[in-house]
Amino acid sequence: MEKKKFYLTTAIAYTSRKPHIGNTYEVVLSDAIARFKRYQGYDVFFLTGTDEHGQKIQQLAEENGISPQTYVDGVAGEIRTIWDLMNASYDKFIRTTDDYHVASVQKIFKKLYDQGDIYKDSYTGWYCTPCESFWTDTQLVDGKCPDCGREVHKGNEEAYFFKMSKYQKALEKHIEENPDFIQPESRKREMINNFIKPGIQDLCVSRTSISWGIPVSFDEKHTVYVWLDALTNYINALGYTPDEKGELYGKYWPADVHIIGKDILRFHTIYWPIFLMALGEPLPKKVFGHPWLLSGEDKMSKSLGNVIYADDLVRHFGCDAIRYYLLHEMPYAQDGTITYEKIVNSYNTDLANVLGNLANRTVAMVNKYFDGIVPEKETVTDFDADLGKTAEQAKADVARFMEEFRTADALDALWSIANRANKYIDETMPWALAKDEAQRGTLKTVMYNLVEALRWIASLLAPFMPETAEKLTEALGAKAYSFDELESFGKTAGGQKVGEAAMLFARLDAEKKLAEIGEENKANQKPQIKIEPFKEDVDFEKFLDLDIRVGKVLECEAVPKSSKLLRFTIETGSETRQILSGIAKYYKPEDLIGKNVLFIANFPPRKMMGLESNGMILSAEHDGNLVVTTTLGDIQSGAQIV
Repeated sequence: MEKKKFYLTTAIAYTSRKPHIGNTYEVVLSDAIARFKRYQGYDVFFLTGTDEHGQKIQQLAEENGISPQTYVDGVAGEIRTIWDLMNASYDKFIRTTDDYHVASVQKIFKKLYDQGDIYKDSYTGWYCTPCESFWTDTQLVDGKCPDCGREVHKGNEEAYFFKMSKYQKALEKHIEENPDFIQPESRKREMINNFIKPGIQDLCVSRTSISWGIPVSFDEKHTVYVWLDALTNYINALGYTPDEKGELYGKYWPADVHIIGKDILRFHTIYWPIFLMALGEPLPKKVFGHPWLLSGEDKMSKSLGNVIYADDLVRHFGCDAIRYYLLHEMPYAQDGTITYEKIVNSYNTDLANVLGNLANRTVAMVNKYFDGIVPEKETVTDFDADLGKTAEQAKADVARFMEEFRTADALDALWSIANRANKYIDETMPWALAKDEAQRGTLKTVMYNLVEALRWIASLLAPFMPETAEKLTEALGAKAYSFDELESFGKTAGGQKVGEAAMLFARLDAEKKLAEIGEENKANQKPQIKIEPFKEDVDFEKFLDLDIRVGKVLECEAVPKSSKLLRFTIETGSETRQILSGIAKYYKPEDLIGKNVLFIANFPPRKMMGLESNGMILSAEHDGNLVVTTTLGDIQSGAQIV
């Protein structure tokens, strides 16, 4: 019987710098899904890779005095090393500088041009280099990029455009007829309400001001815009070209799921489906936009000194402990958080106390009471049936949750076996049974059932924590069950010899470990704040024209239907005024209430999202984060900055 196919991809990682643990989460999540599907018997193809073109790469290479190719070779190698460190079982690693990808992108661009979907025009607008995105005046928030809040610069150049609007109705119909196409549901509503219903604008798909990119084959002063380049990797990796569709493409496309960060959902659920429609190719079955992993309460930023890297974590805790944390502690649809304190707690509570202790006690007792030989069951206890029922239910629950990529729920279900087995030990008290020769048969049953429970755990654990599952299997002296073999509890044949008792996860001294990490981070800390060049001098009189005031935040709330804007009610002395600011991704509204903020009071009123904004709140940029400027003391609201 031919296996069912399953094709999943990560977003290809941008080669601007070494990925932090938040970037790494995506490949670990994808790997757990891929491994579980293989365990269920699917023929899986798991793709990951690197996105290597664009203006930002070109600038970074110039700053480092090397060629863009040399720069991306180094970062791509570093990314792949980290993916391998995290035991990512990918089947292919694509780079957008690979010759076959470049050739296919050029053919795709030519096909779309020849059939009239791409046309040449000129572009005047705002460009955000970090996001590699163009914006119109109305799309900017407080004059900055609506996605990342950074500065944008004006551009005017000849460019090729894709007729996105031509396919809007077809895209709306596809989303309506395929309700699971965009997941989670909250992300789908965001895409429809914020980006599709307002009208899809034609997309700039080439640049003349950037040399580091794929040349347009019939007009080489143009390079292909990064998103048309990057998104097509999902089919090019399978051997696709418009002229010839490779064997892998015929076998695995359409993708079963693209696993991506929520910040690039728009590109994967609007641009990418439309590109495929224009090419006449099937659309992916599902796009899953996972949330962000925050460092504490903040996005990771070098300037804030809160960046955490996977290789450092693995050195301190081991690969599987970090895989467990990422897969268990990350919410399904909301941003998660990672701190060293939380990792230590997860390690000690779930890994050492529950799983490690169960494995160590069980193997030690089999060695002590039966010379390391797993006995056959004899006398039935009152607790055997419930242990078996828990294991069988856990298998069904793990499979059900993994269909929706709910790894945290799946691991909770799996841990229910370990929790029940630990309770089973307390209920049966094998140490007491061992003192009574008349209870020898009952002791055999208890030891058998504990080994069987651990074998179920080891079998189901492999997709999530492969190294731990292998160690546990070796300790039990029996191979892991296949997915189909996990049908009924109690299939292990007695007689196999267990290994030596060893802690899979020895409990950590939390205070000592955190102090060790703190000292290491302090020693390695290097300030890497990039300061923008100072602007040209201005007359002092011009500065005096700005009316900068202190305002107390009385109210703060998110603006409906906007993912960027917060609406402030500011006390300015004897009056209040309403100000809108595009900082929603950096702050929770309730955290700003009661704060004194600085704002420019004499800007003319401006309409945003149908609301009037009377002023501009001042913020400072820290490596992609915006920090609202506040006062040290409790200054009277309305006070003027002089």
